[in-house]
Amino acid sequence: MGVVWLLLLPLNDYSRQTYVSENAILPGQVHTYFGGSEHNVFRAFRQEVHDYRDWSEADRVAGLGRIMRESGLKVAEQAYTYSAAGEDITGTNVYGILQGPRADATEAMVIMAGWKNFEGLVNYSGVALVLTLARYFARWSIWSKDIIVIISPESTYGPIAWVDAYHSTAPIVTASRNISTLPIKGGALQAAIAIDYPIGPWGHRFDKIDIQYDGLNGALPNLDLLNTAVSVASGQVNIGCTLHGISGHKDSYTDRLRTIAAGLATQSLGHATGPHSAFMPYHIDAITLKTMGDGWHDEMSLGRVTESLIRSINNLLEHLHQSFFFYILLNANRFVSIGNYLPAAMLIAGSFTVSALALWVQSGRAALPKTTPAQPSEEKSSKLPEMELVREGKDVALVPKVSLEPVERQLFLPALTLLGIHLASSIPLYLLTHLSKNVRHPTPPSQPLQPY
Repeated sequence: MGVVWLLLLPLNDYSRQTYVSENAILPGQVHTYFGGSEHNVFRAFRQEVHDYRDWSEADRVAGLGRIMRESGLKVAEQAYTYSAAGEDITGTNVYGILQGPRADATEAMVIMAGWKNFEGLVNYSGVALVLTLARYFARWSIWSKDIIVIISPESTYGPIAWVDAYHSTAPIVTASRNISTLPIKGGALQAAIAIDYPIGPWGHRFDKIDIQYDGLNGALPNLDLLNTAVSVASGQVNIGCTLHGISGHKDSYTDRLRTIAAGLATQSLGHATGPHSAFMPYHIDAITLKTMGDGWHDEMSLGRVTESLIRSINNLLEHLHQSFFFYILLNANRFVSIGNYLPAAMLIAGSFTVSALALWVQSGRAALPKTTPAQPSEEKSSKLPEMELVREGKDVALVPKVSLEPVERQLFLPALTLLGIHLASSIPLYLLTHLSKNVRHPTPPSQPLQPY
């Protein structure tokens, strides 16, 4: 019954159109000015970022810090080391804080990009766009929150190290983790936006923006943040939005069901899906904007989307709280709330409980003797099982006496089986924590993009 309920969720009767609950966000209500001369700045930064490709990490961090410092940001670095997946991950985050002219250092927004994305590609245009936006934002006096710009060496451990240190005064050093404290900090983080745009200096136009929103351990950001991104991208810049990399979504029942399955699979695995995932455990709403396909949109379109999104977050008077935190998306404009999908989960979980109780009750009863139809010659020799009269209220019935006799439950074998299953679970746990990720997930050879 629970599976049937899940199959009904893609229907319009069980889902709703997305909407922005927080009126203070005002998505798409301002005119964006990112463009013009900023395009030349972006191209210069992208070429400079491309030149950093062959530099050592220390020189690259120094070069990125110099660009931030020249843009008017307070710059600092953070070194970290992790031992996971059979290898040692070391790196240095470089970040800068732009103090808002109207801010009192109590609230902050984050815009970030990983030097390498999840596919292992260098995020040339993503890093260059973040640097360009930081330089562009520094010329405005409208900010009521601080803006923190982060460039991490990769998209998994770098953001985790930074956000852990941001919320800790003295990070504890363990055998698998050693992260440095942050020399400078801002206010309470309201939201974070990550950009994944791995295009080199030759440039490449894209078709849609894939919004990645799943956090660690299946945590989800406030739905208002996703709705704001979709509203700005589709309504202000006319860019289509996708989820989970499903580009050919036609809003059919099959496509909706595919999106539900992809979302449930990602949440059940609980792993990071982008640089934004590290912020979820601290109740910081975050998403990643990833470009997809071949189209007519360029970096200026993505820059205007990011600018409008940051300005919408800047309008917030308090933390996002009005919309949903538990939901399943059917597409970028339709969702299923917790009140509609929770019965399906309860029915599926309840079926296991009822089945377990039924098996437990049956294990305490003796098996009834099997009887076969007696032959005419054997009628006299056939014996019926001994019966016993059972009264329950006013009801009276004859039942086989053997069915009323309790039998001893055998617990040793079930307990041994359960223990063996738990011990066997240590095998995949050991492989996931000690086997190199290159062995578990071989990186396919990347095809170079052609210039437009």
